[in-house]
Amino acid sequence: MAQEVRGVIAPGRDEPVRTETIIVPDPGPSEAVVKVQACGVCHTDLHYKQGGISADFPFLLGHEAAGVVESVGDGVTDVEPGDFVILNWRAVCGSCRACLRGRPWYCFNTHNAKQRMTLADGTELSPALGIGAFAEKTLVAAGQCTKVDPAVAPQVAGLLGCGVMAGIGAAINTGNVGRGDTVAVIGCGGVGDAAIAGARLAGAAKIIAVDIDDRKLQTARRMGATHTVNSRETELVGAVKDLTGGFGADVVIEAVGRPETYRQAFYARDLAGTVVLVGVPTPEMQLELPLLDVFGRGGMLKSSWYGDCLPSRDFPMLIDLHLQGRLDLASFVTETITLDEVEKAFARMHDGDVLRSVVVL
Repeated sequence: MAQEVRGVIAPGRDEPVRTETIIVPDPGPSEAVVKVQACGVCHTDLHYKQGGISADFPFLLGHEAAGVVESVGDGVTDVEPGDFVILNWRAVCGSCRACLRGRPWYCFNTHNAKQRMTLADGTELSPALGIGAFAEKTLVAAGQCTKVDPAVAPQVAGLLGCGVMAGIGAAINTGNVGRGDTVAVIGCGGVGDAAIAGARLAGAAKIIAVDIDDRKLQTARRMGATHTVNSRETELVGAVKDLTGGFGADVVIEAVGRPETYRQAFYARDLAGTVVLVGVPTPEMQLELPLLDVFGRGGMLKSSWYGDCLPSRDFPMLIDLHLQGRLDLASFVTETITLDEVEKAFARMHDGDVLRSVVVL
């Protein structure tokens, strides 16, 4: 039967979030109910709250989560009750043209649970990124559950559900950073720092962190940056070139999502180098580049969707690396909080005071 749980909703555009009673139905075919143990506070949740993603209020916020499968519906075979899982927002369909061509990380037909969770009065909720995990329990498509080693702390594991995976994947999967490469990362928030950690993991020889906040640059050093550039004080492109023998970086990862920083990324790369856009722009933004420069500089201009990850492949691998001491995921967790502290966490995020606040249930 349906269950009543506590969850955090965004009732309307720019309104404060609040904790409400949420009705979670029994899982239907290909669905699962997950008892949430931890969920990171991500910028995407703030965008939902601000109405920047859609106007389908009220939203059940939270998506960067880990927990334990409580029950599953008919036809579910990949997970079972008791499994410790990370939730992902791109459940691969296995049958679209991308999947059939052997590129499931580009799946064009990802899916979510068909049933809706509701408020106590029956009002349907829109779960953030199809997950809605600022709640004691949530209903998702079973394909959104990726089983990993339960030895990992939930507040660490959940980070792979969005931001940390996006950054690591931007470096390893999209940017194809390799041993000895030079890498520049523009924007050192959670995603940018994860890209730095990914570049380090891939064996980059030089990792240049770029930001306008010295606090963030200090954190970037801890994550693996070998050099830092405060672009408020120093011209970005020239500084990156000075640090790379005058050539520019092999891979430049833009983790801000603005036209001006993308232009800087474009010119801060070496000839035939790669630019990876992982920062998310807003709909009104426009980019203008000389077409001759696009042609003459060669290389690749790529966008990274969720770090081009395949959860079934990447989540268990990265959790194993963390448990082996080779990837310090715990360093991304600035603080742990309760469901009732999410609104305050958004304010701290906006002020740049945290790398990640994580709700622990």
